[in-house]
Amino acid sequence: MKFLGIFILAVILSTVSGQTTSFKDKVEDLKRAFGAVLDDTSAEIAGLTAQLLEMKEERAELDDTSAEIAGLTAQLQEMKEERAELDRAHAWQALHMAAAAACRGSTASGGTGPWGNAVLAKENTRSCNQVCGATPFSRCDADISISGYTGQATSYTQRLGHFYNYGCGTPGNTHVLFDEVKAGKDDVFKDISTGNWYYRFCCCRKP
Repeated sequence: MKFLGIFILAVILSTVSGQTTSFKDKVEDLKRAFGAVLDDTSAEIAGLTAQLLEMKEERAELDDTSAEIAGLTAQLQEMKEERAELDRAHAWQALHMAAAAACRGSTASGGTGPWGNAVLAKENTRSCNQVCGATPFSRCDADISISGYTGQATSYTQRLGHFYNYGCGTPGNTHVLFDEVKAGKDDVFKDISTGNWYYRFCCCRKP
């Protein structure tokens, strides 16, 4: 009987020992599987980190490019504005030279006096006697009003411009559109067909 008890105890211990060994094996398997998953996850995280860094660098390059484009756009706009201003200046200069030529042709003496004779913008409400008289070029020789059409002539019967000589003693036509000083900066590009008719000038000389 004592022998039977010892045998049963041995069987129980053997069974428990086997179960323990099997449990340890399973734990080891789980540890190995977890380690593999952890290694794969770490690799994926490293890959994603590298991608994010690459995207960040590309975004920085894109930002730099956008800044360069913005800078070039601003420069082009500035150049465009400068060119427009230069075109305005040249247009007004061409008008002034035409006025000087008109004064030369309208002056009986051809232009005399101790100084170079002057062309002054005529104020629409005053006579050229008054405009010239307020300057050292106090003698008025003529009050001229000129206009010209844009574009090249296409025939020998086409009107290219208009002119008047109102005389020095009266304001003449007092329309404000004839007054260059009161004109808009781009009005020089207009003609009779687009809203501007004449500009008036005083031909003045020093006595």
